Amino acid sequence: MATPISNHRIGAVSALSGVPVSTLRVWETRHAAFAPRKSEGRHRQYSDEDVLRASLIKQLTESGHSISTIAALQGAQLNALLLQQRTAHRLNRPTLAHAAPVTMAVVGVGMAARMESSQMSLGLNDKPIQITEIFEDLNAAHHAPLTSQPLVLLVRVNSLDVIAGRDIQRLVQAHHFQQAIVLYNFGQEPVVATLKLAGVKVRREPVSNAELGELINSVLWMDHTPEVSDFQRNGLVPPRKYSDETLSRVANISSQVLCECPRHVAELITQLASFEQYSQECLNKSTDDAHLHAYLSTVSGSARALFEKALEMVAQHENIPLDAHTTLPYPTA
Repeated sequence: MATPISNHRIGAVSALSGVPVSTLRVWETRHAAFAPRKSEGRHRQYSDEDVLRASLIKQLTESGHSISTIAALQGAQLNALLLQQRTAHRLNRPTLAHAAPVTMAVVGVGMAARMESSQMSLGLNDKPIQITEIFEDLNAAHHAPLTSQPLVLLVRVNSLDVIAGRDIQRLVQAHHFQQAIVLYNFGQEPVVATLKLAGVKVRREPVSNAELGELINSVLWMDHTPEVSDFQRNGLVPPRKYSDETLSRVANISSQVLCECPRHVAELITQLASFEQYSQECLNKSTDDAHLHAYLSTVSGSARALFEKALEMVAQHENIPLDAHTTLPYPTA
């Protein structure tokens, strides 16, 4: 496991977690809640783990927990305690019982700290996020068992190279995440394009809280009618299932029973997938119209997934083989 980043001064920890500097000092000196390292200039340096702990302790103490009873707990233990408390609170309030939160696994302690301290500014009040798993990096995520089955995977990496891209897709497949979001600083364009084609939402940092909230909202689909399909009921837009090559092949297969249905359905899927990708790219470029493009991406993605199911029915009726591409080849360079 990699060593946690330790480059935050106490003022930065305060700004990121929302805990006053004076309170952080009391938690450190009286309750040993933090053990910062010392720089060469003898300045205290706090890690991403410390930021996460400060955010979690703040929420727990505000809800009645004594600092003396939780100061020694690790970040994962604090998060589990907060998760347990939120679940009990929601179940005890009938008005909140139907507003089930979207469960999320987060790779990157710093990102987890940001999520925990910024949910109000992310604009996710109608569909709150509940972080159930926190991993330091992709390697830790691959080797640690999940204690639950989160719906969404949020990954924060510095470099998005071929290896990281493969690890992310394998992680999604291994744990059956229904949607994944990746934030990165530096990346290889072929890897970024491949992840997007696989249905992963990919954004380059810096991303503001407002932009991150829009990005998370873009993977949510709220439709409470009982007739909607499974992917709509679980609240998430699935990734593309069929490649352009497969759709082109189906479109060129003649049909004696359904006339032009295979071609029409395949062409509709191609057009919807193209517009979905276009909307995602607009979401990446325009912060002013982010909400509109997030909505358009969600609507087109949902329609595309519905037509994919329709294509499967047509293909079964016409005995047309389909090749789903849940795993995409990565470029070698």
